[in-house]
Amino acid sequence: MTITNAAGAATLSVPGAELYYEVRGSGPLLLISQSGEGDAGRSVDLVDRLVADYTVVTYDRRGLSRSTLSDPARPGTLADHADDVHRLLAALTDRPARMLGCSLGAVIGMHLAVRHPAQLEVLVAHEPVAPWLLPPAERAFHEEELRDLQRLYRAEGLRAVFGQIARVLGIDPANPDAEPGLTAHPLDARRAANFDVFIEHDFTAIVRDTLDPAALRAAGVPIVPVYGRTTPHHVFDHRCAMELAALVGTAAVDFPGGHNGNTTHPRAYAERLRQVLGDV
Repeated sequence: MTITNAAGAATLSVPGAELYYEVRGSGPLLLISQSGEGDAGRSVDLVDRLVADYTVVTYDRRGLSRSTLSDPARPGTLADHADDVHRLLAALTDRPARMLGCSLGAVIGMHLAVRHPAQLEVLVAHEPVAPWLLPPAERAFHEEELRDLQRLYRAEGLRAVFGQIARVLGIDPANPDAEPGLTAHPLDARRAANFDVFIEHDFTAIVRDTLDPAALRAAGVPIVPVYGRTTPHHVFDHRCAMELAALVGTAAVDFPGGHNGNTTHPRAYAERLRQVLGDV
């Protein structure tokens, strides 16, 4: 389905939350599920370069920014996040949509593919943070790594844990690699609150996630596993991308930048995404 002249922001009531989302552009519907603490505005530079060709939908994951929870003490599961996307897509279109999922967003996309495969035309899955994709010993190691990050955050706060999160994801803060002229995203109070939700609740959801690999393989949704060109090959997120490629029987595709290439290299990333979506 092609949607034309779509624009603006709105909210959608879902079980346990009020979901904020934005719709921009014209053309086939492309939903972006952002990584980490990112809300609907985190990928603005990428969206700016896609709206001429796609109706781009971005949203605040439940608990982030403007997506309020009915019970803030109840952590969301990956199934909850996927159900939110299912309801959002159902409210916007009756045809299969294209989806870009980055990091946690990629795992949300995989859950959607299993539960509601008819809603997805294709899932581009950029370095999913999914320990269940890994062999048992490696899975246990990385699950404990995430628990260690939670413990450090609780003991010493956000700034103390930044470097360790970057290390786990293969990001080198000392050598930032990014295109010029990007929109600034300072660590303000709202973004700090989003990090709290991400570390306290979404890390736990990742560790507890038990999506069945066989069910994902059988879902029949075309999945394009993606890895960042500068992401070290030994780290958690790159390994998950490689294991996903092996699971679905396709080659992983390299994209500009590293784990956060969608925000650090939006121009080159948009061009690569167009190419990949055109090849599906």
